[in-house]
Amino acid sequence: MRITVVGCGYLGATHAACMAELGHMVLGVDIAQDTIHHLARGIAPFYEPGLDSLLLRHTKSGRLSLSTSYQEAADFGDVHFLTVGTPQQQDGGSYDLTQVFDAAAKLAVHIDRPATIVGKSTVPVGTASKLAQLVSALAPARDAVEVAWNPEFLRESSAVHDTLDPDRIVIGCEPGSVSESRLREVYRDILATGTPLVITNPQTAELTKCAANSFLAMKISFINALSEICESAGADVLHLADALSFDKRIGGAGMRPGIGFGGGCLPKDIRGFMESAHRLGVGGALKFLACVDEINQRCRERMVTLTRKVCGGSVAGRRITVWGASFKPGTDDVRDSPALAVAATLFDEGANVRVHDPRAVDKAQSEVPQLSYFGDPVSAARGADVILHLTDWEEYASLRPETLTPVVKQCHIVDGRGSLNEALWNSAGWQYWSLGRPALNSPSPILEDGATGTQMSETVPPLLTPTIPGLA
Repeated sequence: MRITVVGCGYLGATHAACMAELGHMVLGVDIAQDTIHHLARGIAPFYEPGLDSLLLRHTKSGRLSLSTSYQEAADFGDVHFLTVGTPQQQDGGSYDLTQVFDAAAKLAVHIDRPATIVGKSTVPVGTASKLAQLVSALAPARDAVEVAWNPEFLRESSAVHDTLDPDRIVIGCEPGSVSESRLREVYRDILATGTPLVITNPQTAELTKCAANSFLAMKISFINALSEICESAGADVLHLADALSFDKRIGGAGMRPGIGFGGGCLPKDIRGFMESAHRLGVGGALKFLACVDEINQRCRERMVTLTRKVCGGSVAGRRITVWGASFKPGTDDVRDSPALAVAATLFDEGANVRVHDPRAVDKAQSEVPQLSYFGDPVSAARGADVILHLTDWEEYASLRPETLTPVVKQCHIVDGRGSLNEALWNSAGWQYWSLGRPALNSPSPILEDGATGTQMSETVPPLLTPTIPGLA
């Protein structure tokens, strides 16, 4: 197939490279010359495991070429994927569809033969219908240019895998149409492996992405709400999540408690979904998503509160190390990052915040320049009163606490992802805290210098003494 991918950001660059990997001839189109320049050299302007190797292989093989020309795209492709951004509008709810309609219009005016325009961007329901009207009015080929919808379900850090080996493929188009035939051919090799295919109308396809992300967000916020209850009850949220996971109706995916979700999709999609329902006159049907959003934001506040308690009531003057700046491991994306939000709040409260991330330091520094950034986690931990583990990178889980003991001022770690080995840290003499879990460590009522053991001035409040729930 001859395919164009219009919009070569995160989604578009990944989709273009993967379509070339499937054997198609692909033209990636973007108005940003710098983006095209980097991609043509086989370099993505963001970190995504495995993507650079695909880009390099297929720009060299000739299956993937890049351009800034809509005319070239119209001449080249039979199937045109729209993968431009749909950011959240300033009103905090609805999607900004400016790029979608602008790209479709600039492409349509050059299409003079039968073709299919396929939306992949996340949009409110009804967008495909409006786009079809626009394309029909502008394209020289008129109704021979069809519009279909094919939502993406990519997870950052797993995008290449999710494109080439997806859980399902959803296509919104007229059953039996030319568009259905073309898209079946696009995904032929993937479908041959048994991947489920859902053929539906465009409205259902548009709703699928928002519905999927909203359900995932709901599961994450549900377990985080239970985490707060566990803290008050003396229960262990990790054990609770494990017990729930054995129920096949619930499952364990997405049920890890922590400081909540972030990134460019889940927060935006639950708010956009609520706005879509409101515009359809059924806003009450998704009112619960406002609670999901509220619980997610509350997780960040709980982490800040726990850090204050660990620091004796105030973080002012404390040296706090934050491990993690990206919103999740495996990416350098810091959009709406819970880790970075917590770090910035602690800085605003007077803490000396030192941040490390394996991939996201540059972007984090651009986003929150007032923090101190370091190239390795041990350097970031030097002289720390408390270490906060806020992004679940494997690099942090593999660190031995004994190597950090002579470096820090105090052996205190707060696990915001609940994934570190508590027994390992406790056995090395560290005091370990995690949201939603009992604090079973030995008490340490005063802050001491980790290197010399000398007591610090009483003007600095003592660190929190962990207590066994139910005992005073």
